[in-house]
Amino acid sequence: MNVARQVSINAIVACGMTLVIITGGIDLSVGSIVGLTGCVALISMNSSGSDYFGILLGLLSGAAVGLTNGILVAYFRLPPFIMTLATLTAARGVALEITQGQPITRSTPVAIYLGQGFIGPVPVPICLMVIIVLATHFILSSTPMGSYIYSVGGNEEAARLSGVKVGRIKVFVYVVSGLCSALTGLILTARLASAQPNIGIGFELDAIAAVVLGGTSLMGGEGKITGTLLGAFVIGVLNNGFNLLNVSPYYQMIAMGLVIVIAILFDKFLKTKVKA
Repeated sequence: MNVARQVSINAIVACGMTLVIITGGIDLSVGSIVGLTGCVALISMNSSGSDYFGILLGLLSGAAVGLTNGILVAYFRLPPFIMTLATLTAARGVALEITQGQPITRSTPVAIYLGQGFIGPVPVPICLMVIIVLATHFILSSTPMGSYIYSVGGNEEAARLSGVKVGRIKVFVYVVSGLCSALTGLILTARLASAQPNIGIGFELDAIAAVVLGGTSLMGGEGKITGTLLGAFVIGVLNNGFNLLNVSPYYQMIAMGLVIVIAILFDKFLKTKVKA
């Protein structure tokens, strides 16, 4: 249960990242959105006295960053890597500015429920992870939107000539990615009962690693949420095992890099074998 709770943080972010990567994009801003969301939420809670208002503004802030990414990538044709790298820096800067680099605290029951509450015997973060995984799986496997997402990643020009609104699809996946990151930011803030502007650094790398380990192609057009969930659990179990064995954090980073490279090579080998 403890491992699942830890994995839920990365898995929720990785669900949004999966949609973006399937379209052939990338979202490097997710970690900064996590930090920004928590700060916006707690500042709003403390100012208004309403936890629900703060949660709403936190989610909207994540969606706003995702919307900005989507519009500039889809309609202004900015490279996703460069665009989201810019918002990674900008969102982190906004978080630092509105907090002046200081943590913000709030310990009301509603504010901490998302990170510390339970639904029956199951922690709330795990329940939210299951909901997000099922929702994104449903979108990809059982809706026209899912077919459009795969078609955009497989061949964008062919999708456009077939009548798919490519721009709208791209905006949609980036907004979803922003919302997933925002939800993760709220969970982490609730778990710590405080918002810290530097939280979430490196989350984009963990999310991309989970997506790649799950078999999603970085070239777009291929991938499944179930694979992403499995990838997130592989990373979580490895990190937990390393900690239990008291392995140095530096060696953990090296091992994780090797695991990712091996997974990519194995995936490439399988695809080459199938084509042959």
